[in-house]
Amino acid sequence: MPRERVSTTVDECVLAHARGLRPWKNDASLLDAALHALVATHRAAELDAAYGTYDEHPLDEPDDWGDLQSFRHAAGSS
Repeated sequence: MPRERVSTTVDECVLAHARGLRPWKNDASLLDAALHALVATHRAAELDAAYGTYDEHPLDEPDDWGDLQSFRHAAGSS
């Protein structure tokens, strides 16, 4: 995977705390882990928001094909 050089300053106390949480090989691996966690959290929030549609439309709400509650009941009774 291609790598990108990053040069920045961060809060000294937060960095020291993060370094102490796990035995990181170096700050690059610490930053990699932090970025992966950020992306995963964002993706999880996107998925949670997508499921919000089910809160807006109850299972027994009819649509062009019937309603999900009846479908789930029929699918589970076979």
